[in-house]
Amino acid sequence: MIDLYRILPEEMDDLVIELGHPRYRAEQLLRALYHESPRKMSDLHQIPSSLRDALVTAGYTIGSENEVYRVVSEDGHTTKLLLKFDDQTLIETVLMQYSPSQDKSHPRSTVCVSTQVGCPMGCVFCATGQMGFEKNLKAEEIVSQVLHFARILRQRGEHVTNLVFMGMGEPLANYDEMIRAVRLLTHPRAFGLGQRSITISTVGVISGIDRLADEDLQVKLAISLHAPNDELRKKLVPTAGPHSVEDLIMAAKRYFKKTGRRVTFEYALIDGINDSTKVASELAHVLRGNGAHVNLIPMNPTAGGFQRPARKKVLAFQQVLRNGDVNCTVRVEKGVEISAACGQLRTDMIEKING
Repeated sequence: MIDLYRILPEEMDDLVIELGHPRYRAEQLLRALYHESPRKMSDLHQIPSSLRDALVTAGYTIGSENEVYRVVSEDGHTTKLLLKFDDQTLIETVLMQYSPSQDKSHPRSTVCVSTQVGCPMGCVFCATGQMGFEKNLKAEEIVSQVLHFARILRQRGEHVTNLVFMGMGEPLANYDEMIRAVRLLTHPRAFGLGQRSITISTVGVISGIDRLADEDLQVKLAISLHAPNDELRKKLVPTAGPHSVEDLIMAAKRYFKKTGRRVTFEYALIDGINDSTKVASELAHVLRGNGAHVNLIPMNPTAGGFQRPARKKVLAFQQVLRNGDVNCTVRVEKGVEISAACGQLRTDMIEKING
């Protein structure tokens, strides 16, 4: 079976014509798929039954995900879902909402999607990294996470405004499927999300960063650095290469030169590990003058036993960077209490269901 959410609009044109129907039926089908919330083929009332039957006969289907569990934060602004796909694969995905600005009536609604089941990068402070790696997700499985939340938001009169590839897995290690998903989600004839509303995060797949720079996409790139030197970074990111810090900084410069888009370096602050003012000074020296932005992320509680620094230490670290002429902010975290924040995604919600 082939999921229609895998098919790019240009491919849909060819498919509809191949099945003996006029091209404009592809437009009707795409509109229904991405904006009418169908759950199964029989829900596609906008196209003639003859086309629906032809698609089913040809082996096409829709809707590979089912919601198994949902948990919502106390303030109602963060929702984490456990989704199950047809092959029984389980992943987590998160919706984070922020109060609307004065000129907008709807909240900013960001979906944090997963690209893999588990993660092969093995970051010691990340719950997903400690799961190990199971499999890459297909493009349609990535898209379905966004559409699932879009369906929920549509019932409230709201919509998805932003997308971050910061869920389970390393996006650039599942490059081709991730890019196909991005093109489906940003194509004006499909989901239609603005490219500049998407951020792709990587822990440091250099070849993927260079490929992304050549895609002619206006997406944002975030690189998880976490340390100013290779020795410390290797302890935190076991898969890091011998010159990973320099390699990543150079890759970021190449990305900026090709795309004109500033790169963000993400830095998880871990108490007693990489949060001293001495380390901050070293980081400022490494990053000074490259135009990048640093997003400081106080460590979120995970099974690894690492702790976040006190607020005073976070602000001191930030001040050292600013004094060193490095643009820097502290991330506003959402969903920590429901294990939905950065580094906390893991499919152990299933234990709550079975336990």
